[in-house]
Amino acid sequence: MSTFNRPYHHGDLRAALIAAAEELLDEGGDGALSLREAARRAGVSAPAAYRHFPDKDALLATIAARGFSAFGQALREAASGAPDAPLDAMGVAYVDFALARPARFRLMFGPVIARAKGRDPALDAAREAAFAALSAQAGSRAASLRAWGMVHGLAMLLLDGALPAEDPAALVREVLGGAPPSPQAAVSAGR
Repeated sequence: MSTFNRPYHHGDLRAALIAAAEELLDEGGDGALSLREAARRAGVSAPAAYRHFPDKDALLATIAARGFSAFGQALREAASGAPDAPLDAMGVAYVDFALARPARFRLMFGPVIARAKGRDPALDAAREAAFAALSAQAGSRAASLRAWGMVHGLAMLLLDGALPAEDPAALVREVLGGAPPSPQAAVSAGR
């Protein structure tokens, strides 16, 4: 009997594969992640992984959906914790998320996940819920896109090392037009 047709007993293999894949992603980005390696780390054969994910892109979409869910939760919590400046707080949460989970953040906004739009309902729903939180605070579509573009660009500049990350919260407030940055943040930003 082939390995693929033999039943396996793992418990929750899907969750184990996702956890292993998230570790691989955190260690080396999506280029370091493969279904075969996730299966090996989960302690099963590669064919067992294909029972849960047809290919690497499906596994990446699942990880991105989980990322967007956590991201949306962070944005909502930030807004509710700062009723006087919810957009600034959400901007800080946005950048904090990117800096704390750089590989996940890059995956969520990268080309593999962009191509998955409309093909993975769980991913689409998680992404839409995250941005609904931003839109609810920004008011108009234009204001949402403006705020999103600014904090996303700032997050990428920080991730890529183009800006020092000594005080990302002050930079976010400056970019979004809130409180002026501290003198330390202005010096750190190269002024």
